[in-house]
Amino acid sequence: QVQLVESGGGLVQAGGSLRLSCAASGIILRVNDMGWYRQAPGKQRELVAVSDNGGSTNYADSVKGRFTISRDNAKNTVYLQMNSLKSEDTAVYYCNAKVLTTGWTSYDYWGQGTQVTVSS
Repeated sequence: QVQLVESGGGLVQAGGSLRLSCAASGIILRVNDMGWYRQAPGKQRELVAVSDNGGSTNYADSVKGRFTISRDNAKNTVYLQMNSLKSEDTAVYYCNAKVLTTGWTSYDYWGQGTQVTVSS
């Protein structure tokens, strides 16, 4: 089994910054894509940013220039640096990882979610 443990959410004023972390642990042969999604109340979960294990990244248009995704492959950890936060960034943020595990089978794993609240 694989677990994703997130940390770093909280309450911040508009214009402020937060850094989220997500560490994968368990029986891991390789972690492929790692990314962050978010879900605001009454809305569907949406992609925020994703990074493959070669360092290529992709961002939602709404966060480009403000958020930066990075990862430490040796630690199976992904980070999301969030700057210039806006009230519309308020959501539960979920870590996602596509993990090659036992039997060289790839599975999709999710973290438990961490609340980010931006006050205006």
